[in-house]
Amino acid sequence: MTRFRDLIHREHKLAIQLPGWLERATSVGIVSHDPQVVRRQRVTNVAAFATVGNTISHLIINSVHNFEGLLVVHIYNIVMMVAALLIPFLHRFGQNAAAVALLILLIGGNTFVVWMLGTASGLEIYFTLAGAILLFFGVENWKLFLPSLVAAAAALLLTLNLAPPDGLIQPDDQDLRTMLFGQAMINTFIINALMVFYALAALHRAEAELENQYARSEALVSAIMPPAVAERLKSGAEQRIADRIGTLSVLFADLVGFTAAAHELPPEQVVDYLDNLVRTFDTLAEQHGVEKIKTIGDCYMAIAGREGSAAEGARALGCFALAIMEAMGSSPALCERRLGLRVGIHCGPATAGVIGDTRFAFDVWGDAVNTASRMESHSLPDRIQVSEMFRSVVGDVFLFEERGLTDIKGIGKARTFFLVGANKQIAL
Repeated sequence: MTRFRDLIHREHKLAIQLPGWLERATSVGIVSHDPQVVRRQRVTNVAAFATVGNTISHLIINSVHNFEGLLVVHIYNIVMMVAALLIPFLHRFGQNAAAVALLILLIGGNTFVVWMLGTASGLEIYFTLAGAILLFFGVENWKLFLPSLVAAAAALLLTLNLAPPDGLIQPDDQDLRTMLFGQAMINTFIINALMVFYALAALHRAEAELENQYARSEALVSAIMPPAVAERLKSGAEQRIADRIGTLSVLFADLVGFTAAAHELPPEQVVDYLDNLVRTFDTLAEQHGVEKIKTIGDCYMAIAGREGSAAEGARALGCFALAIMEAMGSSPALCERRLGLRVGIHCGPATAGVIGDTRFAFDVWGDAVNTASRMESHSLPDRIQVSEMFRSVVGDVFLFEERGLTDIKGIGKARTFFLVGANKQIAL
């Protein structure tokens, strides 16, 4: 069984880790705390920075090829670069403000430069990146995505059919067109790869976080109630989980002298002592097939036989009682005082179910619970007092010491026994 404590402290499933400087760069201007919005805005930032890189590459190559003849294009590239750098700072004006501004910049700018340099330059291929628009808005904002995609498609059709093949600037420079065509192909390939990689990395990170959260929630539900009950609760098939149990074995164990020993001790020391002891009891409960119900102050409550044989459950609970008594004997002292353990067990009818809404819990009620509590409260330190019913259900697998008739509050005179050990002549 996965323990919630161990799950919290263990290493979580790791997602793809990007360099810190890249994480900071992609988060520029983002003020939202909604994880989905943040992911979309980071993709928008990546697209803006890719635009900057693409523009710089064209600026450099165009300047080397013909600085004076392409001055208008140089000015365009500088304007595009500065505008793209400012895109991330528009996130504060709305979750889609930067994305819309970037789309207007890209569609308008690319339409302009294709008309300036002509369709022979191949620069219209940048319109094919419009499919990435969905990454900016997300499927939940499809009403923004569709008009944007239509606008990009319209701009592409417009330039393909009406833009001059050789453009308006340096129309006779075919070497320039050939160079731009190859550069546009390479840049489009790189931008596509970067966008897909970052989007998938963000998706992988989100999936890893969801998997970690799911594992924590599963462990938490399983930690506060039996796994079978947890599965019924999560299925949602039952409006109310309530079971009647014919014969349930119930145990209560209470620390003797704890209140006096813990008086005026630092809270850290008290909690540490109880935590170590309860964790030991929890481990033993798991080993013996016993279900822990809860701790009430310094009292521990457990049951057995809820779904299986009453006899098997009673025997498992008896073995568990002997095990915790042995563990208590070897536990450290609290403030130099060695505490005792008082245990009571009874078998009887009970009702089990899940109650509550905000802090729901699995619990049991009925005769078995009330009588087991009385068995514990009327027991003796370091002794396991059991009812006659428990003695009858388990048979001869344990050794008992008869206590005789005991005046039990709320019950009256009752025959009780002390469980002293396992009967080695009979295999459990």
